[in-house]
Amino acid sequence: MDNVGIVVESLDGAIAFFTELGLKLEGRATIEGEWAGRVTGLDSQKVEIAMMATPDGHSRLELSRFLAPQTTSDHRTAPVNSLGYLRVMFAVENLDELLTRLYRHGAKLVGEIVQYENSYRLCYIRGHEGILVGLAEELGNK
Repeated sequence: MDNVGIVVESLDGAIAFFTELGLKLEGRATIEGEWAGRVTGLDSQKVEIAMMATPDGHSRLELSRFLAPQTTSDHRTAPVNSLGYLRVMFAVENLDELLTRLYRHGAKLVGEIVQYENSYRLCYIRGHEGILVGLAEELGNK
């Protein structure tokens, strides 16, 4: 997999949120023109993007802010059992400490933190602009 894309209203806010989560900004660019619209099926488009990489460098998150055309729908508050892409999950080292930091960026816990056997502590949060994010802290073999 190359990356997962998330459309946001505030690129700066999303970058700050995912930086707090441990991702690193690789670069920002504006993508526009007929060629880009042919890929997405939106005809002509203008999109500001930011590419963020996970600490291990193996995965990327592409954050996009559409300047043209305007966004037409909003799935950010869809419940977890809705059809389609819903969340991205990150492996984290200290769930409690990370949540404290993410709360300062407006994150809200969706349900509760649960422990799966002796393997993981897990939770879902609504992060920047209500984006659904899963967090998993591996227990034991650290």
